[in-house]
Amino acid sequence: MVGKGFKRVTVVVFAFCALFGLLVMEAGANPYAKYAGTTLVVNFPSHPYYEYAIKLLPEFTKETGIKVEVDKIEYMKMRDKQLLEMSKPKGDYDVISYVVMWKTEYVSKGLLTPLAPFFTNPALADPTYDAADLVPAYVQTTGMVGGPKGYLPGPTAALYAIPFGSETSMFAYRKDIFDKHGWKVPQTYDEMLKLCRLVKEKEPEMGGMTMRGEAGHQVQHAWFNHLTPYGGGVFDDHWEPIFHKEPSIKAINAMIEIVKTGPPGITTFAYGAMTDAFLLGKAAMYLDSTALPGLVRNPEKSKVMGKVGYALHPKAVKHSTETGGFGIAIPANSTKKEAAFLLIQWFTSKAQDRKIARLGGMPNRLSTLKDPGMQKEFPEFVAILENLKYANPDWRPLIPEWPEISMQYIGIALHEAITGKKTPEKAMTDVIEPVKKIMERGGYYVWKR
Repeated sequence: MVGKGFKRVTVVVFAFCALFGLLVMEAGANPYAKYAGTTLVVNFPSHPYYEYAIKLLPEFTKETGIKVEVDKIEYMKMRDKQLLEMSKPKGDYDVISYVVMWKTEYVSKGLLTPLAPFFTNPALADPTYDAADLVPAYVQTTGMVGGPKGYLPGPTAALYAIPFGSETSMFAYRKDIFDKHGWKVPQTYDEMLKLCRLVKEKEPEMGGMTMRGEAGHQVQHAWFNHLTPYGGGVFDDHWEPIFHKEPSIKAINAMIEIVKTGPPGITTFAYGAMTDAFLLGKAAMYLDSTALPGLVRNPEKSKVMGKVGYALHPKAVKHSTETGGFGIAIPANSTKKEAAFLLIQWFTSKAQDRKIARLGGMPNRLSTLKDPGMQKEFPEFVAILENLKYANPDWRPLIPEWPEISMQYIGIALHEAITGKKTPEKAMTDVIEPVKKIMERGGYYVWKR
């Protein structure tokens, strides 16, 4: 939908009027007229949120005259393809979606276009866009690069992406099972882990909690869900490893308990299998991203529709919830940056945020989450707002070296711990030195005093 500050379409070539159904008005009043007939190529992940978003593309083309071709890839394979394309003098992509853990690497290599020049161009920037309405923690984690630690918001940070498919973490549970046994929603980790054991005892065909456990990225994502509530981290403020210390060990021991009492196969679960275990009734609890509710309502995927409640991520030593998911950005080597910005602005507007939410995606805007009508339609929005109070922009280190560290070392060590190949203490201690060598190579200790 064109913003209030924009006048409707003016005179354009009759061919485009027929093709896109644009309204005939005076020429210069249509912000899209200059770009009608442009074709953008976007790289999106195979992910539920983006499946919903893609459904809106015909509407964008009808309204703007800009065509969009989608190259859809499994999200853990996107990084290699994106690095290849964005490193060329001219790549194939005009818009990309990236996982937040890649943002600092992309910016440090000069692969993304800063967005400020577009938001300061009155011919492109919709005055009704209301950037302040975007969930602040999502903007900070997804789009801000160059502040403290290189990836946090601050005086030196700049905006390179807009949240699009961003997420926090939340607790979900089977209301019918909890009601059957008179169980209360857990407020703390001790209560949650006790419920894991009780489910295993009282519901023999069901696991307590589902969890990601596949070696590499997946199991380290699960670890972060527990690490920051236990007060732990990966590095201290001087980039010295702390992932072997007590808070981390407590988080890993919680994961081991979840594996013992959970549905079979957890140690092989990636995101899809982890979610399916809950959707198919094989687990009574879920503690992961806010992508779940839309899947619960999908009768093709879910057997638990109408049986699920949502609540605050339980507290260990503190409340701390995820900031993660996807951002949408413009490669530096795109030759169609202005049209690409118009697509990003349109996709992340208030109107499209609500449409994607109604299709099943989680909102990126506060106005969608806080709207009483939307909350009545989607009661989980109340729980999401509560979880966002504790959203942690430093939930994981978003440094260029993180994919290598997490995939080749920490993600392997965690898998060794939850499968019993090593104790948690030994598994994490064994990777201190290789991780430090990566950090030394990256220059993190050059300024150390």
